[in-house]
Parts: sequence; structure tokens; C-alpha cells
Amino acid sequence: MQLFITKRKNCNNKSMFDHRVLKHAMISIISLIIFSAIFFLIHVDTVIQHDDDSLHHPSSSSSSSKGIIPQKLKESHTEIKLEAGVVRSTTTLTVSHIALNSLQEGNHREVEIIDNDDDEERGNRLLVAPINVSESERISWFRGKMHEFKILKSDKLARQFHGRVLGFFGNNNGCEGQFFMTWISPATSFGSRELLSVQSVFKVHPKACLVILSRSLDSVRGYRVLKPVIDLGFKVQAITPDLSFLFKGTPAEYWFHQLRKGKKDPGEIPLFQNLSNLIRLSVLYKYGGVYLDTDFILLKPFTGLRNCIGAQSMDLGQKHWTRLNNAVLVFDMNHPLLLRFIKEFALTFDGNKWGHNGPYLVSRVVSKLGKKSGFNFTILPPMAFYPVDWNKIDGLFRKPKTRSESKWVEAKLVQLSGESYGVHLWNKQSGRLVIEEGSILGKLVSHNCVICKTLL
Repeated sequence: MQLFITKRKNCNNKSMFDHRVLKHAMISIISLIIFSAIFFLIHVDTVIQHDDDSLHHPSSSSSSSKGIIPQKLKESHTEIKLEAGVVRSTTTLTVSHIALNSLQEGNHREVEIIDNDDDEERGNRLLVAPINVSESERISWFRGKMHEFKILKSDKLARQFHGRVLGFFGNNNGCEGQFFMTWISPATSFGSRELLSVQSVFKVHPKACLVILSRSLDSVRGYRVLKPVIDLGFKVQAITPDLSFLFKGTPAEYWFHQLRKGKKDPGEIPLFQNLSNLIRLSVLYKYGGVYLDTDFILLKPFTGLRNCIGAQSMDLGQKHWTRLNNAVLVFDMNHPLLLRFIKEFALTFDGNKWGHNGPYLVSRVVSKLGKKSGFNFTILPPMAFYPVDWNKIDGLFRKPKTRSESKWVEAKLVQLSGESYGVHLWNKQSGRLVIEEGSILGKLVSHNCVICKTLL
């Protein structure tokens, strides 16, 4: 608040007030300034408190918000339950040149009063290790930067993780399926493609509950990103993960302890990418359910799927998988295969090899198990989750140019609808591709969005 005081000249060139009147006026002005300052501070404090409350208690700002943290939490675990008879909408929409980029434009950023996003963005940037340095130099660098990456900390917000997850899935929330995603990037980079993945969950499973493990989305800005979905009555909530809790009691506990002490080489690959590989395994081990990457589009219900992982590629002659992938995982709580995955991560972690701690990890473990009994899981063929490999994904984005190509598109759509539970879009390869009108992906988007206008 600014107080503007103007001076006016007397026509007779004489003082209008004697010194007593002037002294009284100055006292009044000073009192007014002090009162205004106090009022301003009280008002700002109220606004900040309101934003903070609406962040962690959305029900206080909107009766239609469903991501509510209950006042009383019930300490119980809910296993995945996917029931048949899910109603699917047949509404269609023509899609024309949709730019489903994974990064939003920078000029849409807003300044928030309370927001984790800026810290997370700064932390992610700092944890991109320098290249062409020795292991000891990289560890030394990591020790100096580690305190700025908040996801490694178990602060007050993170320590609420377990209670918030139980409260979200329980408390008579009517969840028909527990779904998880992770997002360790800034909230500003959670774009239309990621939002489409979220929408596809509820298009196929309207009564599912989705937890996104993310510090950056667990914020005012993040809540605004998810609010269009929440306002439709779907149950999705971003919750800051507590990695110390998630890894406790698993082989990753000691690995994480050593990492936080600066005794592990994070590698040249951004650490948050490798942490995502471990987080998905640990959260399923603790709670059970379905994990999905944020570039996976659901096409049909996961009803009946239990304790399964998908093959990315197969040897058609031998009819045997050649590589598995961890972009989609469906497992019960405390499943022994998940524990084997976590143990392999802790024992063989290498932050310098892309995929070593992710797809190659699950492939190594399952290959070593062979036909060993006691694990009770299923490997689904590539058509289940990965119907198009990464080096051919651009074909889904292109529109048909000839009549024969149009027939191929229609035949492919029939095949996908019949044999695939979803499509992995391989964001690393397709992140900058634009969906063309009439393409396979364009038609899939039309059928699997719930807020279709946001994608146009």
C-alpha cells in the first residue's frame, strides 16, 4: 500500500496551520500508515493460509473436489479390485493436428504464493551430473548439490505420505482399483500428453483411484493442473512421497541411506529418472495395485489382470520374450517378484547406463528366475501393453495418405481394441511429434479423453 500526499501552496503565501495543528495532522497521518500496514499484513497472512489449506484440503475450496484428505485415517491396506461391467462412453470427437507435447509452453507459468514446483525444478536441473568426469568427482559434485533436491528429504509434508495414501484409498472412497503414477519433474512440464494418460484411466475405470507420487504436483500449481479432472468427480490426488518410508524394510533401505550420505555415485543419467524406477516397485510392494507411466494410454479395463508384467519384444520363432518393460506393472501387495526387483536395483545400481535400472532390470531378474516356483506371475505378450515398439511409434502419429494406408489404420484400430489393454507412447522418441488428423493416435485420443476440449 502506498500513501500519496500532495502539497498545495497558499494563495496568501502564509501557513494555513499553526504548529499545534500541523503536529496533530502528522500524528494522524502516521497512525493511518501504521493501521494500513497492520491491515495489509493480516490480509496477506489470511490469503496465504487459505491457499495452503486449499492445497492440502481441496474440499475447503470446492464441494466438487474429490482429492480430499480425511480427518481420521484408517490404518488398513486395500488390494486392487477391478470389477467387470465398467460403462465406457461411445462419444466420438474429430481431432485435427493436436500438439500433444510433453512440455508446456514456458509463457504459461504463474507465480504462486506457496508452491513446491520451483524447488523441484531447480533440484532436477542441479542433479544432472557433469559429463566426462571421474566417479570420485561426480560423487563430490553430488554431495554439494544433494541438499537442494527435496525428494531425497523426509520433511513434514513427506512424512504424511502413508496416512494420506491410506486415507485416499480407504475411508469409504469407493475405489475400484488402485492406480499409481510418478512425476518427479516440475509441475509446469505435466502437459497435455500426461493429462491424457490420467484421463484414459478414468475413461476406462471411472471409479478408480489414482495417486500420483510427486512433490511438484502436490502444490497449488499442481492442483490446478489436475483440477479439471477432479472437478468431474474423478478420484486423483498428487501426494509427496516419503522415500525413507517407501524403502524401509526392503533391500533398497541401505542403498538409499548410503545415497543420502553421499557415498553412492548417482551416475550421468539424471537421478530422478532412476529414482522413478525404484519408487514404482516400492509403492506396489507396500500397497499393491497398478503402476502406469505417464505416457501410457489405457484402451480397455484391466479387469482380471493380476500379478503380471508385459513383454516389450518377442522372438516369434521361439515364441519367447526377449525383453520386458516396467512401464506397466500389476501386482499384489508384498509380491515376492517385486522384492526381487528391488533387491536387484540396490545390488546392481548403475546410473550411467540408460535402462539398466528399469526395463533391463526386470528382464534380468525374470530371466534368472527361469521356471522357479513360488512367484506366481504372468508375462503378457507385447500386444498387451506395447503393441508398437519405440522405433515405429511415429507411425501412430501420421495420417494415412493413400486408400491402402487408410485401410491399414482401420485394421490396426480393430487389432488394438481387441488385443491391447493400452498403448505406450515412448515419450523419449515421440515427445515432439504432432498427432495428425485421421491418424491412429488421433482416433484413440478421440475415444479415450474425458476433457477432450483441453486437447484441441
